Amino acid sequence: MAGTAEVIQTLRQEITPLRGFIAVAALVFLYLLSNKYRRGLSSLPGPRLAAYSSLWRYLDVRGGQAHQTAIRLHRKYGDIVRIGPNHVSISDPREIKKIYGLKSGYTKGKVEVNLFGTRDENYHRELKKPVANAFSLTTLLTNEAAVDSCTKLLFEKLSNFADRSQLVDLGEWIQFYTFDVVGELTFAKKLGFLDKGGDVDGMIQAIEDLLVYASQIGQVPAWHKFLMGNPLLPILIPNMEGWNKVLTFTLKAVNTIIGGDVGEKEGLKKDGELNVETLERKGDMLSKWYATKLADPDKMSTRDIVVHLSTNVFAGSDTTAIALRATLYYLLKNPAKMRKLVKEIDEADAAGLLSSPISFRESTNHLPYMQAVLKEGLRIHPSVGLLLERHVPPEGATICGRHIPGGTIVGVNAWVTQHDPEVFPNPDQFEPERWLDASEEQLKMMDQSFFAFGAGTRTCIGRHIAVMEIAKLVPEILRNLELSLPSAEHKWRTKNIWFVQQTGFLCRLKKRTH
Repeated sequence: MAGTAEVIQTLRQEITPLRGFIAVAALVFLYLLSNKYRRGLSSLPGPRLAAYSSLWRYLDVRGGQAHQTAIRLHRKYGDIVRIGPNHVSISDPREIKKIYGLKSGYTKGKVEVNLFGTRDENYHRELKKPVANAFSLTTLLTNEAAVDSCTKLLFEKLSNFADRSQLVDLGEWIQFYTFDVVGELTFAKKLGFLDKGGDVDGMIQAIEDLLVYASQIGQVPAWHKFLMGNPLLPILIPNMEGWNKVLTFTLKAVNTIIGGDVGEKEGLKKDGELNVETLERKGDMLSKWYATKLADPDKMSTRDIVVHLSTNVFAGSDTTAIALRATLYYLLKNPAKMRKLVKEIDEADAAGLLSSPISFRESTNHLPYMQAVLKEGLRIHPSVGLLLERHVPPEGATICGRHIPGGTIVGVNAWVTQHDPEVFPNPDQFEPERWLDASEEQLKMMDQSFFAFGAGTRTCIGRHIAVMEIAKLVPEILRNLELSLPSAEHKWRTKNIWFVQQTGFLCRLKKRTH
């Protein structure tokens, strides 16, 4: 015992604070070196600091312009760039199918289980199967009148600004519009954003808070368990229910429509007069999915319905609003393109080819330049601004001619592939004509590089909603209103918080006379 006591006493004397600090510093140094010289990745090009620590990516994303950083890095280093100790960004569009294909073997990271987050492809397929039909273009068009009702209400609101020649934040009103469209398609009711002319129940701010957290902490996921992933947090901070306002808002909307306590295990109870056949005839997704649950409870649970509904609320408005803003903003910044589109709309209108409001089929059949404008808007400003991450299969893979070890996180950023000057000459210029004048080979390459809706099994399930809204609303606005920026030099502000959101899209509106 005496010998042990002497050893402990000696250690206490030897381990001074300075020596302890040196020991910790040495361990940190060795950890950083092991990151830098990770097997199979050490020779890949990229920012020097990024190879040592994920902190580089965190700070880049926190700055809000990570999409622009990604473009610069690939223009400097080429198709393959190391952006973290175990992260590699890919820009070669030929690798998209390999990484995101149906049987690629690449998996998503460990995130919360929902339609967009589950890692297991079979589970994702089973989760998606009962709801996929509701997002098909054919099904959505049967409920086109619901979208038109939102368009009518939007024009009532915008007309007030036009009558007063008042400056309006058009970007905000577009967001209110897309929220109400999501409400009509999902719940068969508007969510109140257009009527209020503002945020409802703090939803817009809540979604932004969620995106900021997910985008930043997603770069250093180990921090999550100490932050929002801490099981003690709801106990320590009871009001954290506000963090999950999306779910609360969804349950409130469902409860308003259905009645009853949706928090109960047997929630989502419809009125007794509504049977499966009645529900299936209704156009909204809630009715269709509840009909599925009634017909076969094993196919869709109450929890599944709530997850799908809340996902619609979370992702369905922001992404479409971003695309609509981009389309109108770049038209305003390019007056010649605007005049060309307005001329096409006016000529089709004069020929009696357009109804009021314009239908989706009329837009796609009679407004070819509008379709090019739509595609170019999605190209120049895709909604998602970060890497869509996938884990390389355990056996490793050859990507861009380099062997990448199994477990490495790789991915493609739409901002990079869609701003590649070799595929899209003058990539920072808004040129809808590129989609009309391209050769067959050029068009094939552009389509291959077009990543705005993702690819493979995880292609955005709501893409048809976005395309339908853009194709209908943009020509309807330009047929009825003359838009102008406060000045030729006016610019909006963008911030990448997973979605590349825009603010400060100010316009003056004037009613057009035909």
